Amino acid sequence: MKLSTVPPVAPPDSRHALVLAAVLRILRPLVRLLLVHGVTYPAFTAALKSLFLDEARAEMARRNMTATDSGLSLLSGLHRKDVRALARPEAVLAPRMASLSTPLSLSGELVARWLSDPQALDADGAPRRLSRSEFDALAASVSQDIRPRALLDELQRLEVVSPDGEGGWSLNRQGFAPRAGLAEMTELMAANLGDHAAAAVANLQGEENFLEQALYVDRLRPASLPRLRHAAREAWARALREVLAEAQSRFDEDQAVDLPTEVRQRARFGVYFYTTEDPTP
Repeated sequence: MKLSTVPPVAPPDSRHALVLAAVLRILRPLVRLLLVHGVTYPAFTAALKSLFLDEARAEMARRNMTATDSGLSLLSGLHRKDVRALARPEAVLAPRMASLSTPLSLSGELVARWLSDPQALDADGAPRRLSRSEFDALAASVSQDIRPRALLDELQRLEVVSPDGEGGWSLNRQGFAPRAGLAEMTELMAANLGDHAAAAVANLQGEENFLEQALYVDRLRPASLPRLRHAAREAWARALREVLAEAQSRFDEDQAVDLPTEVRQRARFGVYFYTTEDPTP
């Protein structure tokens, strides 16, 4: 058995080819997702035009360069007519990433409170059953604008909470990642994979030193996978409690500090586990 922190990779012979090969490897499961949901190659490439143009503008801004049509065309590889067409307000060739709003934010914040508020935890530090009045108080601590009943209904729809038959509610273990609804799941996927990719790219470019590590092990028997999966889930649960408690503490304290909105920062902490057939001979 071999154990490593990174899988073996054969590097291509140039920086251009190296980056392209890596991105194509990352895209393979996403292309599979597109095909399953009826998104064809022409639709995908049309949508990519807007994305390439947005990132070209951002890159030129980082370089303190004026974003001319010629400059954007040269950097992105888009034809100048596409650059001009996409610059029009009515251009709708592709959905913008901004369309991925955050309807899960309040529900997610409520779950985070449930997992970190000492009053919502049992003696072992696990989320305890809440009576309806306790749930309402927890919901009110998240938002005064949304009725607790509405938040409870949303958590039920997402299969995050379960009634106990006595008027109380319990947080499902699987509620850490809501499972109901393609819209919610695709939004979570985009947020998680997007930030993971952003961290990896920033590290690769030498811009940051974000935590971005993984354990890789091969030549396992299928019977070993359930035990490894269980160990990973348990490790995540322990890490989640610790990091979430610190995140909630930082959040509560930082709200008292008067800072301009543009100075505020956000953070995401995650973990993943994946198994597949071993391709090595």
